[in-house]
Amino acid sequence: MKQIKLTGRERTVLRYIDFATGTSGAELLESTRLDPEDLVDVVNALMEIGYAQMEPYGESTDAATFRDQLFEVNPSYALELKAAMLRL
Repeated sequence: MKQIKLTGRERTVLRYIDFATGTSGAELLESTRLDPEDLVDVVNALMEIGYAQMEPYGESTDAATFRDQLFEVNPSYALELKAAMLRL
């Protein structure tokens, strides 16, 4: 498997997603302090790559529905993502 490389914003978002239970969009917005449009873009990019997923399932989210969704780390990548977040 190839080495996972994350941007600073991706690291920030993944750091605040609870690997065990997931995190709501509203909590992510409060924790990351990113602009809502930027946060939605980062989360959509993580979901497109497959590193994150949304509950209920969806391909992407938008600013209107983001706060009500639950975001989780894809369990298939959890160990690799944890290792990637430790690397600088």
